[in-house]
Amino acid sequence: MAKRRYVARGVPGGYQVWDNRARRWWGEAFQRCPDDLVAALNRRADHASITALVNRCRALKR
Repeated sequence: MAKRRYVARGVPGGYQVWDNRARRWWGEAFQRCPDDLVAALNRRADHASITALVNRCRALKR
């Protein structure tokens, strides 16, 4: 299995998405693990679906 580019890592207060290629954090921290968002990023989904997933993850935070 190939190394994934994006992975969710636990940080204080929740989870954040780590970009292995750029070696930096992607986006903001989420309280729940964003498994569907990470899967969409790794399969290079379109911008609209990624934006919808980010908005849904933000809504779960509130």
